[in-house]
Amino acid sequence: MAGVVQFFKESYEEMTQKVTWPTWGELQSSAVLVLVASFIIAIVIFAMDKGSTFVLDTFYKSLSN
Repeated sequence: MAGVVQFFKESYEEMTQKVTWPTWGELQSSAVLVLVASFIIAIVIFAMDKGSTFVLDTFYKSLSN
């Protein structure tokens, strides 16, 4: 049990003394970057989906004629 208590003490010390936390500004800029990247990836996936739907619809229509 003493090992568990020691682990939590060392973990707390590391989180408060040794870890470099980002500033609020850095956190906001990172969040904006993730948001923009997610939006761009969503647009690319949407375009690929619409493109493949168009190609397959055209192919299936050509088979039925």
